[in-house]
Amino acid sequence: MNLSSAIAPEDVILDLSISTKAVLIKKLAAHAAARTGVAEEAIHTALLGRERLGSTGIGHGVAMPHAPVPGLEASFAALMVLKKPIEFESVDDLPVDVVFLLLSSPEGSNDYLKILAAVARRTRDEQVMKMLRGAKTAPAAYSVLVEQPV
Repeated sequence: MNLSSAIAPEDVILDLSISTKAVLIKKLAAHAAARTGVAEEAIHTALLGRERLGSTGIGHGVAMPHAPVPGLEASFAALMVLKKPIEFESVDDLPVDVVFLLLSSPEGSNDYLKILAAVARRTRDEQVMKMLRGAKTAPAAYSVLVEQPV
């Protein structure tokens, strides 16, 4: 799957100063609400509910918070690269500095799973992750995310 259909360039944010997982989840919800028009509280509640099931920290400094959100009509994705890693209760107990948010409609679709799989492939590629972490601008990070072959 081409990730350019899932994430817009304006949904890539670099050098974000975040202190905790709770603050990050709140920031993700605020960004998604501003971009989708869905209530921030609905997004925040969905993300917290998903995290209660188990951390979405997938290891190697990467987290993939994801959840279905009532009122959302199409999938929404965002990428945030943090200035400093934060504790995220990841599967490997390492702090997180790369966060890929994915929200879907409650009805869901195969696209949601395809997007998660595509992002997972990218996050397992050491070269892609090195380039994402080293990107100096959001457009450069976006290009790495959607164009770099894996």
